[in-house]
Amino acid sequence: MDNIINTFNVSDGQTLDAPGNVGFISLGCPKNTVDSERIITQLRSEGYNIVPSYNNADVVIVNTCGFIDSAVQESLDTIGEALNKNGKVLVTGCLGAKEDEIREVHPSVLAVTGPHAYESVVKQVHEVVPPSHDPFTSLVPNAGIKLTPKHYAYLKISEGCNHRCSFCIIPSFRGDLVSRPINQVLNEAESLVNGGTKELLVISQDTSAYGVDTKYRSDRWKGRDIETRMKTLCEELGQMDAWVRMHYVYPYPHVDDIIPLMAENKILPYLDIPFQHASHSVLKNMKRPAHSEKVLNRIHKWRELCPDITLRSTFIVGFPGETEADFQELLDFLEEAQLDRVGAFQYSNVDGAAAASLPNHVEEAVKQERYDRFMEVQQRISAAKLQAKVGKTIEVIVDEVVEQGAVARSKADAPDIDGQVFLDDQTHLKPGDRLWVQVEEADEYDLWAHPVKTN
Repeated sequence: MDNIINTFNVSDGQTLDAPGNVGFISLGCPKNTVDSERIITQLRSEGYNIVPSYNNADVVIVNTCGFIDSAVQESLDTIGEALNKNGKVLVTGCLGAKEDEIREVHPSVLAVTGPHAYESVVKQVHEVVPPSHDPFTSLVPNAGIKLTPKHYAYLKISEGCNHRCSFCIIPSFRGDLVSRPINQVLNEAESLVNGGTKELLVISQDTSAYGVDTKYRSDRWKGRDIETRMKTLCEELGQMDAWVRMHYVYPYPHVDDIIPLMAENKILPYLDIPFQHASHSVLKNMKRPAHSEKVLNRIHKWRELCPDITLRSTFIVGFPGETEADFQELLDFLEEAQLDRVGAFQYSNVDGAAAASLPNHVEEAVKQERYDRFMEVQQRISAAKLQAKVGKTIEVIVDEVVEQGAVARSKADAPDIDGQVFLDDQTHLKPGDRLWVQVEEADEYDLWAHPVKTN
């Protein structure tokens, strides 16, 4: 099955007499999606068509992921598919930082670049298919081409990361933290909202560290000097007519400062925080902050300030050296924290990550058994939390309309990773519509509801 992108947001009904056709495949996380959007935006402004078929493409770009071994294999398989079906392939993205590994499997790729190498990728396309003499910049929205549905968009505020977690090799791909100037971020956000975006999803490798690398430098925004800080960014975004959702937020002390903004409905009461574990010894081996007791205290305070806050996190089970006592400490943390949304991964070695050389690796059968126990606990917690919403009135945003009705999300649900709210028979609604609904039913992940009138 073709992985090639076949939809993106551009001016409706307009076609180009383009000099060439480019196929594009984007793998991995939302941060990679933003990189793909930037490349496509540049190509589109130069008059290239982005086509949905290998057969019609003069060249195919594969934007790869290399975070874990399964992602590496998916990237290599996708490159192979593109080569088999087209033959002219450019590779970029995180796995592109390991050119030797790619060329060992696929020596016939035309060129390889690492992540956020926008100009290099476009230059490589020029070498295969010359650009138009008459660029079509007027057909590109001010905020650029988006691969997401029109009503929501990812807003990337920085590149890279200053952490050196033992299980992660992202800094080796993307480098240290580089924050975007806050006026550039806000200009992009404003263009998106003015263009119809109803939800901004703020992303980075470490959103809480925004501005640290610039020593919180000030930039001019609408006649004012404002600092490059997470709180300042949230305050400014909170004045725009859109939902604002925060992702990849490390629990630094200053995160407490944005909770009042959530309580005041300036930004969504939603925090995506990668806790990863709760055991002090495991967190130490991960080279992560190791203060689960303080985290629990802060969670309680956040809920006191903002009772509607939704907390999402991810965890790794079966990390090298994890004992049964360590794992039980993690389960106890889940019971105490009562997180709303949780994802879990079984640890697997990543080539180049320091954790691979740690002693006392956990057997695969034990990893699976612990993962199953973990998910059993969290599913019970999640089911109880969603069941408590039955009968309540909540605001939702519609993602799509199908034959059975509308598929929406609440403020507690990020696209693709959280639950959905199903509105049966509501086929008159449109993507991006926001409305109030009353919850009728719930399971471990999703809700069913019907629209209600509000004053």
